[in-house]
Amino acid sequence: MYDSSYYYSDTDAFFAGFFLIIMLVFLVMGIIGYIISSLIYYQSSKANGFDDLAYVAWIPIINVYSLFLLTAKGEDDVTVRAEAKKNVLIYAGFLLVSFIPFIGILASLGLCIYVLYFTYRLFYRWSGEPGRAVLYIILSFITFGLFYFIYGLMKMNKPFVA
Repeated sequence: MYDSSYYYSDTDAFFAGFFLIIMLVFLVMGIIGYIISSLIYYQSSKANGFDDLAYVAWIPIINVYSLFLLTAKGEDDVTVRAEAKKNVLIYAGFLLVSFIPFIGILASLGLCIYVLYFTYRLFYRWSGEPGRAVLYIILSFITFGLFYFIYGLMKMNKPFVA
């Protein structure tokens, strides 16, 4: 006969508690990261002439528009905003396709590369040098994004160099 009773041990309780604590730490770190990145995008938008759209940095999911607006290339305000909207649509396309099985893996990889490029563009606009921007991307990887937050907080109130 099959015995369906199972007695939980102290080890099970320990690992369940440990898992819960790890999940809470990741949740708190995610919220802190969101607040800091929103603050960076908000202040950078205000410092670089996008006062009317600075509030978008605080809206979840839509705040990627702030990143694309800060990194868009263009001659005037209209072309910069059009370029940012185009980039948001490409980002949304990658994001939607990433939920499709099998193809989603490639779309997720493309999405990571896409965001990495625009993070490079943001570092380039802050520093004015392509070599430094690459170095800052590498430092952000090594420090798990901590360098991005520290450098962004230092540069968020200053107009772009490039």
